[in-house]
Amino acid sequence: MRSRTAIWFECKISYEKTGEDGLQKKVSESYTVDALSFTEAEKRIMEEMSSYISGEFTIKDIKIAPYKEIFFSDDSSADRWYKAKLQFITIDEKTEKEKKSSVNYLVHAATLKGAVNNIEEVMSGSMIDYVIATVAETTLMDVFEYGKSDNPEV
Repeated sequence: MRSRTAIWFECKISYEKTGEDGLQKKVSESYTVDALSFTEAEKRIMEEMSSYISGEFTIKDIKIAPYKEIFFSDDSSADRWYKAKLQFITIDEKTEKEKKSSVNYLVHAATLKGAVNNIEEVMSGSMIDYVIATVAETTLMDVFEYGKSDNPEV
């Protein structure tokens, strides 16, 4: 399990896909890439997808992803992405009241339970108190980390 802080962009693409029945069907899929700008995010998703899609595809949307960090898994069965909202608990020094601040993370895992385990593994090194508020499976197909491409040409 490793974690990396970066600027993440969610990219939605659309293309023609051949179904199991042999018919062409238009599909839209979401991916996440790290980049320094929208321009670089567009370039990166085009490079990554050109190695997976043989025909034409269209980038429908690029937006800054709402994740503070992404928790990657080295587990070969991890094939899903989960959005997790963690609430960090601090004590306000002036009022001495408990304060919660929420942060979103993206977690790579095979199952919901695996996602929770991955969060707990990464957070075990932290001294701050936290609560896992929500964990939900996303529709993301994949995350492309800069410099970690499966594409041998990059």
